[in-house]
Amino acid sequence: MIVAIDGPAGAGKSTVARELARRLGYQLVDTGAMYRTVAFESLRADIDLKDEEAVAEIAENLKFEFRFVDGENITFCNGEALQDEIRTAEVSRASSIISAHPKVRQVLVRQQRRVGRERSSVLEGRDIGTVVFPDAEVKVFITASSRVRARRRVEQMEEQGEEADFEEVLSEMVARDKRDSEREIAPLVKAEDALEIDSSDRDVDDILDELQDAISEQQDG
Repeated sequence: MIVAIDGPAGAGKSTVARELARRLGYQLVDTGAMYRTVAFESLRADIDLKDEEAVAEIAENLKFEFRFVDGENITFCNGEALQDEIRTAEVSRASSIISAHPKVRQVLVRQQRRVGRERSSVLEGRDIGTVVFPDAEVKVFITASSRVRARRRVEQMEEQGEEADFEEVLSEMVARDKRDSEREIAPLVKAEDALEIDSSDRDVDDILDELQDAISEQQDG
């Protein structure tokens, strides 16, 4: 069973995907973390983020694993656990840049398919239901207003000890939405057969209940 969850940054898809995987006992494949990891490793290697070939080579040499450790889904890259270091504002900006490279996306899509089919999985990202797993049994598109998403991002950054300006975060988020939705390769769009959920004013448990119902219907069908 593949559950594909897509949506823009800050919509709450990471929280929903994590809790849904916990409820179901599924593997949680954080595709956004994969792009962030490639960005992080590129920065760490002092690679020019606009050099598509060099970044793709970095991506090719990474092996990903996802494991729940003490209830938290951890990204392992070449055996190294990566957490807060791939969640900084710098890595977020770098991730948006490198994710526009077709060759980088090709490499990571192959890896996402490999990891996702190892067992029943929940995958979240921006093109899971349209590109990575267009045949996923359940597809979901989670969204929220830009101001709600920016507020969530500011709270997350402050929890990590980073200073954050709301208007700056909002402006950057709107710009990223534009880039992601207008790029030629795998743009951020809702799959035609995806269940759309606006998380702006909804409780996470309420969303999870709706998704579990949808998954049960698919299994029964």
